[in-house]
Order: sequence, then C-alpha cells, then structure tokens
Amino acid sequence: MKCPFCSSFDTQVIDSRVSEEGDTIRRRRRCAACERRFTTYERVELAMPAVVKRNGTRCEFDVHKLRASLNLALRKRPVSTVDVDAAVDRIQERLLTSGEREVGTGHIGELVMNELRKLDQVAYVRFASVYRSFEDIQEFVQAIDEFQAPSGDEH
Repeated sequence: MKCPFCSSFDTQVIDSRVSEEGDTIRRRRRCAACERRFTTYERVELAMPAVVKRNGTRCEFDVHKLRASLNLALRKRPVSTVDVDAAVDRIQERLLTSGEREVGTGHIGELVMNELRKLDQVAYVRFASVYRSFEDIQEFVQAIDEFQAPSGDEH
C-alpha cells in the first residue's frame, strides 16, 4: 500500500479490526519512510454482470433502470417502497450469484416479471404487455392465464 503522505511503498499494517457488520476490515498502517500513520478499509467488491441488449450491444447494469421499470409497472398500485426495494435486492442477488459475466435483457425481464407476479397482478400484466410487445387482446388473456397458473417459485 502506497503511503498517502510520501508515496513510499514501504508500509506495514500495525492493527486490523473487522467492522461490527463483518463486511469491512479497518487497517491502521505505518509508513517506514516518513513514520506517519493512516487508515485503509478493505471490503468485498462484487461486480454485476454486463447487460447484453436485444440488438447485441453491451452496457453496465443500472439498478436505477431496474427500479424505474418496476416503479412504472407499479405506478398507482398499492405496493410499498419497502416491497419494491426487496424485489430489487432479490433481482440483484440473483444476478450476482449467477456467476455470469454477461446477462441478456430477456433474463432480467423474466426476473422482473417473477417479482411483479408476487407483488401485484395489474403491474405484472402491465409489464408483460410491454416486455412481450402484446399486439392483441388474446396475448393479454394469455398473460392473465399465466398469472392464474401456479408459479414455479412457490415450492
């Protein structure tokens, strides 16, 4: 670790402590060259997979876009912010633990639909109509029928 005061690379750890949450390690360090002390923090960095759009372009995962999609489908529906936050967290967790470096928008859309299915029937059909580009009333009926069918997640 380079000393922030003199830029020497000759530093040593003199004390390490784990945070109360257990997700960070605080290290006190001393520079052998200038004798000054400083603190560093070590925490896990998890990288979300890149998003591959339908046209083949790639972009970074954006949690704000995910939340905006959920909020748009849930607009004027009686679903709490806490429930929306939990859904966003579950989707992010699924993406992080997938181990994939890239994920298609189709997969993200399916994850969103699964969460909306649990949260609100109307929001589910709204999202499905846009996501699947419904073109006639029969496709709405099929989406409603899917909603009424037992979900695979309830086992």
